[in-house]
Amino acid sequence: MLLLTVVLSLFVTYDSVAQERRILSLEELFALAEEQSATIDTSRKAVAEAEAAVEEAKTGRYPEIELTLSASYLGNGTLTDRDFSNSMGVKMPHLGNNFAAEASQLIYGGGAVTNSIAMARLQEEMATVNLDATRSRVHFMLTGFYLELAKMYAIMDVYDRNIALAEELIADTEARCREGMALTNDVTRHRLRLEQLKLARTEVENTTLILSSEIATTIGLDPATIIVPDAAVLELALSREGEAYWQDVASDSSHELRRGEIAVAMGERAEELARAERRPSVALVAANHFDGPITIEVPVVDKNFNYWYVGVGVSFKLSSLYKANRTIQRHERATEVSRSELSDLRDRKSLDVHADYIRYEEGYVAVDTYTTNVGLAKENYRIIETRYRNDMVLVTEMVDAANQLLEAELQLTIARIDVVMRYHKLLFTAGTI
Repeated sequence: MLLLTVVLSLFVTYDSVAQERRILSLEELFALAEEQSATIDTSRKAVAEAEAAVEEAKTGRYPEIELTLSASYLGNGTLTDRDFSNSMGVKMPHLGNNFAAEASQLIYGGGAVTNSIAMARLQEEMATVNLDATRSRVHFMLTGFYLELAKMYAIMDVYDRNIALAEELIADTEARCREGMALTNDVTRHRLRLEQLKLARTEVENTTLILSSEIATTIGLDPATIIVPDAAVLELALSREGEAYWQDVASDSSHELRRGEIAVAMGERAEELARAERRPSVALVAANHFDGPITIEVPVVDKNFNYWYVGVGVSFKLSSLYKANRTIQRHERATEVSRSELSDLRDRKSLDVHADYIRYEEGYVAVDTYTTNVGLAKENYRIIETRYRNDMVLVTEMVDAANQLLEAELQLTIARIDVVMRYHKLLFTAGTI
């Protein structure tokens, strides 16, 4: 008995841990996803990489400095006439040394450095927009799971109310049956409906467990954690601004449009980088050399020779005159493609916002309709129940009235959640979730 008690206590302890319940709001859900989501973390690392690329591009403005130090062994030389006759050996000092320090500072590079930095910054901006888009996708996915979970809990409440009504009706019918005012078959019909309600509620409850596991896994919690939506999710004050408002929001905030605009800007910078190839580069140069021995004299002078210089260097690639034009044309075509894609994106985004806005407003119409239906179904149930208790209607009519009330309440519950979901879909399309 002692062993059995210990084992049972362990099972109870495990179940209490495994079945931890957490009431979370959408904001808390998003905050946990920000900390735990591997998808968001990958995009965040891409932003850090792009920031490093900007700093790397800035180094193009820094001076180039090169130091060279070498020691060598010089073999003896050979001296001949121009026709390779009269060969004679030349003694050489065998230890050679070389030290050189050279520096250059770019003054004008045709815009290559400036445009390289600008291109890196655009890539950083693109990475930031991608991070925002990834965050938005994760938030929208979690919102879908969360609202679906809230819907399941609301549906369970509907079933609980109807199960309570069914049990009350069974008790009343059994009492009437004992008095000889109802048939046993009536009780059987009500019990059959009660069992169907319990089965449906069990299916909904299992769905909540599956959704809880998916949400918990996504935000880095134990999959066994039971997530309970905040009841306030159905009381959120949703914006009822007109379509023009949402079109403006999407125009300013849409991640797709922002990416398209950055792609056009990157194409223009790529054109400027290609044009920089056709321009000369101008740089300040300075150098100091310390060499020995002096081998340009015969006999060789076994001394060290130090010299230095400063000046201006100009370089120009002649090949760019016939190569750069084709590169520029290619980038110009690519930029035109980006502009066309951006125009197409704007049209499609406008259509998406239009469709989502219509569905959002349609959701409110559905809520109003189903609210009216619930009122009518309750009134119908009250009348049929009164007539049933007075033996004025058959049990089938009582069951039909109960089913109509259940269906109306379920439709209203689903419609209320759908309005919230459609609102968040509009936010997602506009790029502000």
